[in-house]
Amino acid sequence: MDTRIQFRVDEETKRLAQQMAQSQGKTLSDACRELTEQLAEQQRKALSHDAWLTEQVNQAFDKYEAGESTFIDNKTAKSRMAERKAKIRNRGNL
Repeated sequence: MDTRIQFRVDEETKRLAQQMAQSQGKTLSDACRELTEQLAEQQRKALSHDAWLTEQVNQAFDKYEAGESTFIDNKTAKSRMAERKAKIRNRGNL
């Protein structure tokens, strides 16, 4: 079922928006619909990412609770990260 969205803008804003939409071969309604669909798709992606991140965190906690985690100190972590970054940067210089 389709839903109607209504909102108010001043006449000048409406006129300019209609001109821009017409210059692109669209109606103002078409342009508003496209924007709404783009916003909805962005929200779908955000929700999907949130679900993925939650799953990753839950897996990490499961691993921790099962005693399968290995912890390293901050100095070692920074060193390993610097090495990884250097390798990535050097790939571009090949």
